[in-house]
Amino acid sequence: MYKAMDLHLKGKSVIVTAASKGLGKAIAKKFAEEGAYVLISSRSEQDLQKTQQEIRKETGNDHIEYIVCDMKDVNAIQQMVVRAAQLYGGIDILINNAGGPPPGNFDQVSDNDWQHAFELNLLSFVRTIREVLPYMRKQKQGHIVNLTSSSIKQPIDDLILSNVYRTGLTGLAKSLSQELAADNILINTVGPGRIETGRVQELDRVKAENSGMSYEEVKHTAEESIPLKRYGAPEEFANVVVFLCSDANSYITGQALLVDGGMVKAL
Repeated sequence: MYKAMDLHLKGKSVIVTAASKGLGKAIAKKFAEEGAYVLISSRSEQDLQKTQQEIRKETGNDHIEYIVCDMKDVNAIQQMVVRAAQLYGGIDILINNAGGPPPGNFDQVSDNDWQHAFELNLLSFVRTIREVLPYMRKQKQGHIVNLTSSSIKQPIDDLILSNVYRTGLTGLAKSLSQELAADNILINTVGPGRIETGRVQELDRVKAENSGMSYEEVKHTAEESIPLKRYGAPEEFANVVVFLCSDANSYITGQALLVDGGMVKAL
């Protein structure tokens, strides 16, 4: 008879940023199902309240709190981390997430676009890691996962900002895996392929408008490029992230993993 793996996450303190919807929400819910204590953040208090209520109701876990946090605001990041430590007595796990940068090729993006994407999709990750490390070092353990994109392995057309800054996060995690190992802090990067989220749906709509194809045609073409012939579910992505942050993972660090149904052909 199959016996479920005990991930030993009950009572663990978790921060999930950009968690009011999409992949962040799915990850927060999965942690809640495992009995973890979760602090979720995003810029919208209304969305956070709704997500908090949904997760509490669907999982039976009341240890789900939220805080409004603009990931481009260093003071807001500091306050978020302090709040998590106050609530739960420490910080065991950080899921670093942020909204994706706008689409566009090199000629279409401005200096302001580059600066905005740098602050949101690279510098915010650096700042959040910096804030949680004192707690993890004191505990002599911790797990950090940075959410990126399949572009860390294979650039995506018309997403140059994502291609550049997501790849930078991969280098950050690899470097930190060497520096943090002595304190038993594991850090990894996980990139989604075509996961059925609002972000992917919006990108498909933009591609449809620019190509003259219908939204359905764009999605069908994308599905045909995936060996499993379908988009992934947010829950499937969440399962991988939560495993990497559990006691079941005690030896994987500095790695860049894709959850993409085999779509990316790069090694």
